[in-house]
Amino acid sequence: MSALPATSREWHLVARPQGWPRPEDFALREAPVTEPGEGRILVRNLHFSVDPYMRGRMNDVKSYVAPFQLDQPMDGGAVGEVIASGAEGFEVGDHVLHGLGWREYAEVEARHATKVDGSLAPLSAYLGVLGMTGLTAYAGLFETASFKEGDVVFVSGAAGAVGSQVGQLAKLRGASRVIGSAGSDEKVKLLVEEYGFDAAFNYKNGPVAEQLKAAAPDGIDVYFDNVGGDHLEAAISRMNVHGRITVCGMIAGYNDTEPAPGPRNMMMIIGKRLRIQGMMVRDHAALQQQFVKDVAGWLASGELKYDETVVEGVENGVEAFLGMLRGENTGKMIVSLTR
Repeated sequence: MSALPATSREWHLVARPQGWPRPEDFALREAPVTEPGEGRILVRNLHFSVDPYMRGRMNDVKSYVAPFQLDQPMDGGAVGEVIASGAEGFEVGDHVLHGLGWREYAEVEARHATKVDGSLAPLSAYLGVLGMTGLTAYAGLFETASFKEGDVVFVSGAAGAVGSQVGQLAKLRGASRVIGSAGSDEKVKLLVEEYGFDAAFNYKNGPVAEQLKAAAPDGIDVYFDNVGGDHLEAAISRMNVHGRITVCGMIAGYNDTEPAPGPRNMMMIIGKRLRIQGMMVRDHAALQQQFVKDVAGWLASGELKYDETVVEGVENGVEAFLGMLRGENTGKMIVSLTR
């Protein structure tokens, strides 16, 4: 076995952000690297994920996932190579998916690591289209929203990792019309020309309600919400009777310091008999096998496309996270440590 590195750089949260996170809320620190104990593996991270949900973990509040602890390494999805193993079934050279990102090297309990095959797809895809974000899109559309052939579907944040997959999955399963919103004209063009959306609009170019009405003159049956705020209000206005809304995220309000006002048209939920349901990907583990089978097939055939925005270097991890919150990514935002 080759000598292990002496230290690993890792990102710590050092202050609770008030509103938008600032670079000074984080610190890149060195930690010693040691041989893995029994039942554990040492992984050299090749890629780690930065995701919108991580903003909520920076607040010291009770939620569905524990908050990041101050002056401790942050965590999140990562994929890497095993460089030392104290666990049966894991060998040096294996590639694994695990939950200790935001660092160069991670000592991981083997029971919390999953082997992945880099010959089937690029390793970074296991953090996106074949990973948590892909399953979020798949489960949120087909199970939570009860999608059916012929539905008109509206997706907010449609050029992001989840939204871009939702729109394509809806088209693959027979949606009559798929509409997306995004934050730039370039992203709008991508949605229509590359991802096959029937219509898309730049929410910065005018009121969302007016642009959605023009894009969906016959209403919508399914709304996949990644944004909240004015997008949710506009969607409720355009929903058809018995429409379904999957609330996956509300990034528009993640950095607010005061509670945002709710949609002003909630009374419509009654008359339209709408179903609004929040979703978390961890509730849908039973779909994993079918999800991988379906998505791997669509990737192989070229019917499903995906993009990644890759930021190189652990030292740029926080900037990648902040860029994702600002909407600078197309598809999945990945921090790569391969250079």
